[in-house]
Amino acid sequence: MLALPSTFDSRDMIEGVAVGFLSYLLFSTADTCIKALGGRMSIFEILFLVTLATVPTLGFAKPRGEPWGAVFRLHRPGLVLLRAFCGTMAGLLGVYAFTTLPFAEAYALLFLMPAFAVILSIPILGEEVGWRRWLAVALGFVGVLLVVRPGFRELHLGHLAAAGASVFAAMSMIVLRIIGRTEQRISVLTVVYLFALVVNAPLMIADFTVPTWEDLGLVALAGGAGGFGQISMMVAIKLAPTNRVAPAQYSQIIWAVIFGAAFFGEFPDNVAFVGMALVVGSGLFTFFREEQLYGWSRRTLLMRNRP
Repeated sequence: MLALPSTFDSRDMIEGVAVGFLSYLLFSTADTCIKALGGRMSIFEILFLVTLATVPTLGFAKPRGEPWGAVFRLHRPGLVLLRAFCGTMAGLLGVYAFTTLPFAEAYALLFLMPAFAVILSIPILGEEVGWRRWLAVALGFVGVLLVVRPGFRELHLGHLAAAGASVFAAMSMIVLRIIGRTEQRISVLTVVYLFALVVNAPLMIADFTVPTWEDLGLVALAGGAGGFGQISMMVAIKLAPTNRVAPAQYSQIIWAVIFGAAFFGEFPDNVAFVGMALVVGSGLFTFFREEQLYGWSRRTLLMRNRP
């Protein structure tokens, strides 16, 4: 693994948090490109090409001196493959959501992931969930209702896809908590990318569309931004504790509003902003409460920043 510091000074911590924000800007950039590709090709082709464009960035993520063969030395291969399956399903459903919904609505639903992770942790991890986290879960769902407003707006398959993506992302996080003490980050990333390629390659054949040069440019930008977002996240948690870096993910709500308005003419109203604030607050409280109770970032090798 990369050489990791045993202590953090204040300057490194500030830099780590700043790099964390950069990571989520890169992830939002990738999502924007994916949204722009909607209607030009199938979701299977989009995910295949974007994943293919992301693969070269693995060379920057692999620790120096570690042979590629070591990447596939998995301690719990079945669970690693299960996480790859969940990640691929979350990716496919997320692509469909981004290409059919306004950005803010898609992100609000996707950020239900912490709430679903709390619910799934009860039967899978045997966790006990107190009233505070249940209240946070409820507020998250209320926030989504304010953004989506079923009964006042027509619901689409994209809403169901975004909710499904958050469920699969939650399952992926639960599996990560199980395998996190044994597997290396680069191994899990590589298996996820390869799994997505193998699954989407045959599925895209029936509706394959020859990409234009503009499409290829968007694909390359999405793949590069997503891949280097992962790498910058690794740098961020090398410089600062994960519990300081992880909350930066909610900056994606801000980028969703900015990019949605700038590139797609999407302007959430005041009620939607209140709903998004509830979703963000719910997720942040859930994260910090779970860190306080279980310290998942300290117990998970893939996430922690100390030996």
